[in-house]
This record gives sequence, structure tokens and C-alpha cells, in this order.
Amino acid sequence: PLADAEREIEKIAALGARLLVIGEPAYPAWLAAVDGAPPVISVQGDPARLARPAVAVVGARNASVAGRKFAMRIAADIGAAGFVVASGLARGIDAAAHTAALPTGTIAVFAGGLDRPYPAENIPLAAEIVARGGVNLSEMPLGWEPRARDFPRRNRIISGLALGVVVVEAALRSGSLITARRAADQGRLVFAVPGSPLDPRSGGSNLLIKEGATIVTAVDDIIADLQPMLG
Repeated sequence: PLADAEREIEKIAALGARLLVIGEPAYPAWLAAVDGAPPVISVQGDPARLARPAVAVVGARNASVAGRKFAMRIAADIGAAGFVVASGLARGIDAAAHTAALPTGTIAVFAGGLDRPYPAENIPLAAEIVARGGVNLSEMPLGWEPRARDFPRRNRIISGLALGVVVVEAALRSGSLITARRAADQGRLVFAVPGSPLDPRSGGSNLLIKEGATIVTAVDDIIADLQPMLG
């Protein structure tokens, strides 16, 4: 109903956010190009970040110290090369990537409403992303508490925003592997960081490499493949 829509718009504005409808110039062009792109998204922060080419960095929530350190290095280098880093605000690899990319710009995609960052421990990080010129983004209405089924939906947006997805530590059954599969379906590049075959946190990323994902040991492995996509 119109009255409900107007109330939602007012509440979004009160958060310092705005709605973007597919077809608007400010709607992310790479996301608009994929099948199943959300017709409406709410965006908090600087929408100009959405016009820049993005790379997604995702991985295990229970990441190792080495995995988090490498994710931060890759995210910082990606940002220094002129790309925005997209991820899902989860603990572990996602949070490490967002943190490292704060100086150059990062996009956090929520599974719930913009007023429901998850997990709660990353609420300060979500606020800092906006304060540092980044973007928080969601397709869900305000007040929506994220459910298990909402995270795979969110993952298609993470991959859709990006030219490619970098997976750092992912188990064989993980949301990061879903994001990588969505990226491949969307015609985006998939990169994976190899890990020890004895560590179950690397089972999914090692599988992606077997299936043809580009091995990443340094940021040059990513940039070299992405540059042709920029024309």
C-alpha cells in the first residue's frame, strides 16, 4: 500500500539512507546486469562508491589468523588498485576485508534490513563503513531480522556487485562457496586462495581451484584478470 511505502521511505531517510530502483543512474550497473537483480535496494552511505568497479572478498567466519591476515592484505591491495571491496559483514574473513578496505571504500551487503546489521559484534564496523565513505546495502525492508535462508539471497548480491569474487578459506559446505557459484553463474570471475588439505576451512577453496578458479597468492593474480573486463 502507498501509505506503507511512504512510511518505509521516511524511515529509510531517517537512517540517512535512500532507495535505489533498478534503472536509475545511481543503481549499481554490474548488479543491474545479472538475472534476479533486486528491483529496489536501500543504500546507506556514499552511492558514488557503487559506480566504481568492485571485487568481492569472502570466506570463513571461523577464519584462521593467517586467513584473516591474508584477507586484509588482499583487500588493502585491491583498494589501492582502485577497486571497491564488497563483502557480507560476517565475522572472520568478511570483517577483515571490510576493515582493511575502509580507507579506499567498501560495500557491506546485509541479509536483513539496514537497521539490523548482523552479527551484533560488527555493528560498530557497519557504522565505520558509512563514516569512512563506504556503503551499507540491503534489499530487505527495515526491521527485517536475517534468517538462515536470507544469507544465500544476500550472496547473489555480493557477487552481482563485483567483477570477481575472491574466496579466502571456505569449507565444502559454506556460504562463501554459494557466493562463488553465484559469481560463476553470473559470468563473473572466481578466485581462490589455496590452503592446507588438512584444514577443513580450506576444503571449499581448494575445490574451487580444482574446478578452474584462479589461484591467488598476491593481488596481481586478481588485477591481471580483471583489467580486460574494464575495457
